[in-house]
Amino acid sequence: MTKTKKIIINDTEISVVLGKSEDDFICLTDMARYKDNDPFLVIGHWLRNRNTIEYIGTWEVLHNPNFKPTEFGRFMESAGLNRFTLSPKKWIETTNAVGIKVKSGRNGGTYAHKDIAFNFGMWLSPTFQLYIVKEYQQLKERENNPLSLQWDVKRILSKTNYVLHTDAIKDMIIPKLSITETKRGIVYAEEADMLNLALFGCRAKDWEKANPILTLKGLNIRDTASINQLVVLSNMEAMNSEMIKQGIDRIQRFNLLHRMAKEQLSALDKSNAEQRFRKLIDNSSQVSQIE
Repeated sequence: MTKTKKIIINDTEISVVLGKSEDDFICLTDMARYKDNDPFLVIGHWLRNRNTIEYIGTWEVLHNPNFKPTEFGRFMESAGLNRFTLSPKKWIETTNAVGIKVKSGRNGGTYAHKDIAFNFGMWLSPTFQLYIVKEYQQLKERENNPLSLQWDVKRILSKTNYVLHTDAIKDMIIPKLSITETKRGIVYAEEADMLNLALFGCRAKDWEKANPILTLKGLNIRDTASINQLVVLSNMEAMNSEMIKQGIDRIQRFNLLHRMAKEQLSALDKSNAEQRFRKLIDNSSQVSQIE
């Protein structure tokens, strides 16, 4: 089963069909709109190019055992001539190609294997092609990373009350310490680690030492937290910011936050809040199917 996702480059929405393994297809029709309002004409110009024929033909030779090299050779002989024209449909039917597909109906258009689509992007604009590759890679990372959820829900939750928390530290703690700008980061880190201890039972550096492989991947203690933990963390940041404003010392704040974390996590776990939240995400992010 395949599913369709969207990437956006320079206000151009481009469909990406994610298949098995690396067999992903990108919509050339959407890409062509970056250059002209008539994508059919743009793709036709690209297919007339001798270098294009050579590239897509060689790709078929390498990946398609049913490709017809004799017909490919005939196209190569004619490519570049003024009278030569070629449509995606004609290329597919004549050579039995699989690297380019024409879809009708919803999300219809001309699609190409990502290798061929990147070549098309380079022909359109080298800069545009770089953005295509970057956005595609980010899409694949989101799809393949088992620690991430659709829409980066975890990232949103972990940052919900972050500004409130840091503003309270900046306004209420740092001025009283009379420290230089270069040392202010230590205060932020200490407050963040207090929350980590209250919720996770360890500091960020302790987690990094215990999880070197995840750390090398750029993940941290909060990236690997559950949704319930991140909901509680968001509440803790809001509560801590208020206690800072009230002048409550750190030890007392830690004890209150630790108790709060245990009570809220217990309540959320009992109510299966995370499972319901995941179901909500899955239902809201259903993808289009391409037959």
